[in-house]
Amino acid sequence: MGRMSVKRTGQPSFIEALLPKGLGSHGQLDKLSGLVKWYRFEKLLAHLRDEAGPGRPGYPVLVLFRALLLQSLYGLSDRELEDALNDRLSFKRFVGLSLEEASPDHTVLHRFRNLLIESGLLEKLFAELDHQLDKAGVILKRGTMLDATIIEAVSAPPKNERPSNDPDARFVKRQGKSGSTFGYKAHMGVDEGSGLIRAVITTPANVNDTTPADNLIRGDECRVWADAAYDTHVRRARLKSQGIKPRIARRANKHHPELPPRLKRYNRLIARRRAAVETTFATLKCRMRMNLIRYIGLTKAKAQVMMAAMAFNLRRWAAITP
Repeated sequence: MGRMSVKRTGQPSFIEALLPKGLGSHGQLDKLSGLVKWYRFEKLLAHLRDEAGPGRPGYPVLVLFRALLLQSLYGLSDRELEDALNDRLSFKRFVGLSLEEASPDHTVLHRFRNLLIESGLLEKLFAELDHQLDKAGVILKRGTMLDATIIEAVSAPPKNERPSNDPDARFVKRQGKSGSTFGYKAHMGVDEGSGLIRAVITTPANVNDTTPADNLIRGDECRVWADAAYDTHVRRARLKSQGIKPRIARRANKHHPELPPRLKRYNRLIARRRAAVETTFATLKCRMRMNLIRYIGLTKAKAQVMMAAMAFNLRRWAAITP
């Protein structure tokens, strides 16, 4: 990409100097602005450029990245994010724009998200945040809780001879519930105690929970908590060889169709300890509105879930830091 002009943003305006002190402040967002080393993200994003139209300077990439984090924090569509940036002074301040500066519109935000996906940078950005959380001492590493949650696709499912607009989404039947869901599955490794997301993998909804599980284990945790869907001899043996205690619920098999009372008791203990992962999923789905994949295709679904995981970790960081 050739060189192009970039807006200088965030310069305090004369009007802002006249505003009452504290107007537009937001506890959580203000706290995050100070906690995070944003320049480290800016370095990773440096080679990306917002391709503005001729004669119009583009927005700094950090402004756009912070805008996408806000979008994930509050579960907004591109148009809702545009409206919020125009309407809420706290949002403008968080992304680094002054009151008088024009906010990026939904087309700019959409274009930047596609650029971010095409660059393959999301995993590096997630790893950078994980590194900062680790340095801040908020990741406890006592254990990793493995679990997965189903997220519905925005496209209608295939019906009769009519295919779906989303070629990657799949049907899955929810255990213990009637009917099925058409969409994707977010597989997560969650830090025991802090609730922070250490690893995330998105797949079509029909992929079994156990399939990507080994890639959710970081190797620096003391134990791994998981339900019986993750129970395999190979996984237990591998974890033990790494010095990690496998706290995985046992499941019955054809040789032992009925678990002995000792293992039933063991499973109840595991269920109680790993129940905390549900709080992470409840926050993502209920508070951050990640109950729908807004975009079409696995690549964009992965990006949405990864951005949501980063936004969730920022939210937790602000909540657990005095």
